[in-house]
Amino acid sequence: MQCRKGCGACCIAPSISTPIPGMPEGKAAGIRCIQLDESNACKLFGRSSRPAVCLKFQASEEFCGDNNAFALRRISELETESMP
Repeated sequence: MQCRKGCGACCIAPSISTPIPGMPEGKAAGIRCIQLDESNACKLFGRSSRPAVCLKFQASEEFCGDNNAFALRRISELETESMP
């Protein structure tokens, strides 16, 4: 599955504990990544400065469903489930 243009759910819903350019402490869940542009595209896509966790994420029906709202909700649920 290819990422849907303009989705951005994986750049908003999960927490990222590693540094991101412009966000040296990473980001909290539900916070928009500073590298997500106004059209919800990653400014770091294809660059070596993109965090490893972002490189590892693969769009899938399970995580992304068939619309952006589903993706944001599902990834948020997974984030909540993984919290102690």
